[in-house]
Amino acid sequence: MKLYLYQIDAFTDKVFGGNPACVIPLHKWLEDEKLLKIAQENAVSETAFFVQNDDFFHLRWFTPDIEMDLCGHATLAAAYVIKKYLKFPKDVIPFNSLSGKLNVHVNDENFTLDFPSRDPVSSELPLIIKKSLSIQPQKILKSRDYFLVYNNQKEIEDIKIDRSIIDQINLDPGGVIITAEGNNCDFVSRWFAPQSTIFEDPVTGSAHCSLIPYWSKELNKKKMEAIQLSSRKGKLFCEDKGERVLISGKATTYLIGNIWID
Repeated sequence: MKLYLYQIDAFTDKVFGGNPACVIPLHKWLEDEKLLKIAQENAVSETAFFVQNDDFFHLRWFTPDIEMDLCGHATLAAAYVIKKYLKFPKDVIPFNSLSGKLNVHVNDENFTLDFPSRDPVSSELPLIIKKSLSIQPQKILKSRDYFLVYNNQKEIEDIKIDRSIIDQINLDPGGVIITAEGNNCDFVSRWFAPQSTIFEDPVTGSAHCSLIPYWSKELNKKKMEAIQLSSRKGKLFCEDKGERVLISGKATTYLIGNIWID
């Protein structure tokens, strides 16, 4: 069986930036085990698969380890492929997913994800995570992910996380967000997934489902700019809409090819 594969860098307009995602359109669903094996072979943080059903696309996301309940950058990448290469005629691309209905609005080169808000609440940090951190947070919250607030951007840049310690805890499908106010943007962040093949995710759209409502309250702003401070970096334009958040960015193509599976 021959399948098309697109590798897209999301939340960037330059190749080798943002977060790479593989996108594979399907005519019908393959077995879950085969989808996971394809994601493992692709060896990027997420592979998005979709099947078109009349007026919407059924979308699923796989890391090399598990199926995810929500992924921002791979949703943006899938919408980019649907619009640019499959020539979808509408400017709103509707998806059904494990996180319900998700729309992506297309405006020229900008793609805006309409995602559920996940407002973090006060929490306590597991001792294993605490011991793994070279710098301790000033505030601890939790939504799907543990949400650690720091004093400034330099702490986010400088922090070291000991994998030999933090990998003792399993947070699937969640992770650990670290965040602070930004020097040249509203807020910055990084995101880590213990026990995962890819430990630090380059740009994590789903984390902004929590980052946006938190920083909207802290900064008293509805519209914000964010940067994820991985080595690849990514820029996100954010808006708090109450029960929903809008996450906007660009994408670019790294490769187009075919894979062959039994």
